[in-house]
Amino acid sequence: MNTYECKQCGMAVKATCGNCDIPLENGMIDLADGSQVQVSKCPECEGKIKSPMCCGDDMSCNL
Repeated sequence: MNTYECKQCGMAVKATCGNCDIPLENGMIDLADGSQVQVSKCPECEGKIKSPMCCGDDMSCNL
């Protein structure tokens, strides 16, 4: 399962889709202003949530 981990404090979370019970994958979405946002997405239903944050930064995903 993918684990999101904070590079500053070491806090970690495991995330799965509540509908599909499949591990979420790390991804990015492009915004209209040209910036990008890190998201966690389901590879099955393609639902997306903002990636977890800790210590004021996006947590990184270990695949």
